[in-house]
Amino acid sequence: MGTTLVPGWLVPAYMRAAVSAGATADQAQIQSAGQRLLDRWCEPARYFHGVSHLVDLLQHVDELQQETQRPHVVRLAAWYHGAIFDADERAAYANRGGEDEVASAQYARDELAALGLPAASVDKVAALVAGLVRHSTGQGDAAVLSDADLAILAADPRRYKQYVQSVRAEYSHIPEARYLAARRAIVTKLLGRERIYITPLCGDWERQARQNLTAELAWLDRDDERCRLDTAALSSAAVADAVARDAESAAAHSAR
Repeated sequence: MGTTLVPGWLVPAYMRAAVSAGATADQAQIQSAGQRLLDRWCEPARYFHGVSHLVDLLQHVDELQQETQRPHVVRLAAWYHGAIFDADERAAYANRGGEDEVASAQYARDELAALGLPAASVDKVAALVAGLVRHSTGQGDAAVLSDADLAILAADPRRYKQYVQSVRAEYSHIPEARYLAARRAIVTKLLGRERIYITPLCGDWERQARQNLTAELAWLDRDDERCRLDTAALSSAAVADAVARDAESAAAHSAR
């Protein structure tokens, strides 16, 4: 992961959100919880799902604040949605793209309960985080969090390509053919949705997001064809090598 500047306002912003959502712990305890969470976002394996993504997400939540019922709870959900990150092959990228929302929801529940947030607020944050597993269509706060998290899809083409490259870097250890198939499934599913964005304020994002996703499908087609050609070439080379070894063996046997 390249060097990422960590804005000084992040932990104070976490503290304000926690207090506004009902945290009763002392300031030092809340600050410590925010720093622990920020440290997770700074993990070196996070090429895309790192601090920059968190900052973008929080800013988009602020843009969509008028669509929320409990903005501070949504901000906390944004903070916790990527608390647990696992790009290991065991995470089965086709099913879970690095951010483990279920485990992150439990982490949020444990941390926020320890900070004294009311049970209803803890439950709401955990539900919002867990709801991002499939970005299922929701309303109100859930819709705002989902749209903010998917905002990168509507970025300008250059930034979108950087996003695609960063996500691939997070899964560089996964064989290319498997990655391409998994990524194609994700992109196709998003394009198959009637609406990618739910909140009215995000309606203008729809067109650019679909253009970016369609372009990515073309990139995937190109890379998939190259991967097949490379595999075929390797297979042909292996066959030729085996034939040559057999011929050498036969020649040596005849000479005896």
